[in-house]
Amino acid sequence: MKVTVVGTGYVGLVTGACLAQVGNQVLCVDVDTDKVARLQTGDVPIHEPDLPAMVQEGIAGGRLRFTTDVAEGVTHGDFLFIAVGTPPDEDGSADLRHVLAVAGDIGRHLQRPVTVINKSTVPVGTAQKVRARIAAVLQDRAADIVFDVVSNPEFLKEGAAVADFMKPDRIIIGADNVAAVERMRALYAPFNRNHDRLIIMDPPSAELTKYAANVMLATKISLMNELAGLAERMGADIEQVRRGIGADPRIGYAFIYPGCGYGGSCFPKDVRALEHSARQYDFDAPLLAAVEKVNDRQKGLLEQKVVSALGEDLTGKTIAVWGLAFKPNTDDMREAPSRVLMEALWRRGAQVQAYDPVAMEEARRIYGGERALRLCPDPYMACEGAEALVICTEWQQFRSPDFVRMHSLLRQSLIVDGRNIYDPAVVRAEGFVYHAIGRP
Repeated sequence: MKVTVVGTGYVGLVTGACLAQVGNQVLCVDVDTDKVARLQTGDVPIHEPDLPAMVQEGIAGGRLRFTTDVAEGVTHGDFLFIAVGTPPDEDGSADLRHVLAVAGDIGRHLQRPVTVINKSTVPVGTAQKVRARIAAVLQDRAADIVFDVVSNPEFLKEGAAVADFMKPDRIIIGADNVAAVERMRALYAPFNRNHDRLIIMDPPSAELTKYAANVMLATKISLMNELAGLAERMGADIEQVRRGIGADPRIGYAFIYPGCGYGGSCFPKDVRALEHSARQYDFDAPLLAAVEKVNDRQKGLLEQKVVSALGEDLTGKTIAVWGLAFKPNTDDMREAPSRVLMEALWRRGAQVQAYDPVAMEEARRIYGGERALRLCPDPYMACEGAEALVICTEWQQFRSPDFVRMHSLLRQSLIVDGRNIYDPAVVRAEGFVYHAIGRP
């Protein structure tokens, strides 16, 4: 099948590479000429396991191409995926300018019937807006061309996006007619062989399903962090509580790990966008506001723990930070807890020595001019001469460190663990003062 994907961010690039992997002819379109030039050589600009090899294989096999020419993309595809960003506006709403701009481009260059697939995360009603924009441009051209608009939200986890696409737990199809559904069923057949993962619904329901999924997961995280705050004050251990409630199959163990808050490109943006949509529909949704409020408070908790141990004035003190990405297996630092922590420490006069396995270049891009930041090539080098070590990301390589070496490098044997990756008894037996989340 001939597939066009407009947008080569996380969603677009993974979608294009995976569809090419199963034999489709895929053309990816982006306005960023530098990014397209890199991708044409197989150089993937984001850190995502398995994605570079898949892109390079698709290029070598002639199934995956990249261009800046949107007209070529519209002409190429029988399936036209819209996978551009929907950044938040100041009021929290999703900015649909890029989505609707692509819809206008489709209307201008469309020559034959196609299926337009909205892969971007968008508010309810966007499929209708996309349909209206394409139809209006076609009318201006006096062109009578049939097309369908399908809502097909993504459910890709950064760090596991390729695996999520190749072996999905569900494929949501929001469509208005049977013919469009059957075309989507054929496109996704290679990913749907074991059992039927397609869930068919109307476009508004599909659009809300994406937001509902992310908000549900964000709510679990914020609720667990709220319980962690209670546990800490009551003398209970939230990790024992987590195991106790996770054993209930109605709750389960997923997304009930306490920590220093969620970040990334999805949860914060989608919670705010759904909250904004609720206001537009004159619906009071206090729980959505509470989810975000708890998360914002949680991101400031690491600073509070450092200050409680070292004092309000951190001038002349150095703090080591392990983990800069918002989660493991990605270099994404958007809304990462590490950023809130480091910026708070700098305001208090502290120096930061930081290490992350893959997000160092991203940190340089964001904070290249910050004199109070030293990016270290080794996690132990970050500890050298520091008053405390703060763990912001639960990378596997941090789980079994050389405590003796850490003890010799740190000026004070203080660990603030924002992800509860250590056993308190073990760390304290090694001679450290240990502060975690929700643990007495």
